[in-house]
Amino acid sequence: MSVVTRFAPSPTGRLHMGHAFSAIRAHDVARDRGGRFLLRIEDIDGMRSRPEHVATIVEDLRWLGLTWDGEVLFQSARLEVYAAALERLRELDLLYRCYCTRAEIAEALSAPHGSVAVYPGTCRHAPARDAPHCWRIDMAAAVARCGDLSWRDHAKVVANDALAQGDVVLARKDAPASYHLAVTVDDAAQGVTDVVRGRDLFEATHVHRVLQALLGLPVPCWWHHDLLVGTDGQRLAKRHGAPTLAALREAGEDGAAVAARLRTGVV
Repeated sequence: MSVVTRFAPSPTGRLHMGHAFSAIRAHDVARDRGGRFLLRIEDIDGMRSRPEHVATIVEDLRWLGLTWDGEVLFQSARLEVYAAALERLRELDLLYRCYCTRAEIAEALSAPHGSVAVYPGTCRHAPARDAPHCWRIDMAAAVARCGDLSWRDHAKVVANDALAQGDVVLARKDAPASYHLAVTVDDAAQGVTDVVRGRDLFEATHVHRVLQALLGLPVPCWWHHDLLVGTDGQRLAKRHGAPTLAALREAGEDGAAVAARLRTGVV
């Protein structure tokens, strides 16, 4: 089978060195094996996504010397596909409405008996009512339906642990699909065989494996790479003040040289 990888940024801001590191890893996994490298724009967040950021993403990748195959896929053009997947999960009786506000969830998680990270299932058996809500998956019911699952993270087999992730959100009133649902459906639709992404998304893969089983989708291999860090040991991300690729480009940096450094793990 020909290897297919992808880079899937969200156009809610400019790319930084951490993004570049991940894009290069995905690009090289495909190119080193004679495969295809795809570009997908995850612009499902209509409130925060900006066309100007899409243009900058394209410029940044070309500046790094990365090329991709085929047309760029935009999630905003695939809302009906996500709606169909959500409906399939509803038909399986695996979704429920959650009416909790962010403040209510935060309060529940801070209680002495509550979880520090996982939604406590407050609305799991709540009666339906006419009020703003999101859709959550009943993970215990989903796991019971799927049985034991596993997935491959490069060279090792990982036992799936979706229960530890709780009843994650699959759709909101202002977003027809969450990251979990959209990325799972899109990877299958694009024939992605190898998902190359940062280790910060390792736990999310447990959720994606369950969704693949429920929706009858193919299972790729994952490559969760270490995150790029600066000299201070902090992850190179926007919230830590990482320089954007556009800023480096405008300062006269050579993109090919930057990419070469990143391939050796040097910032």
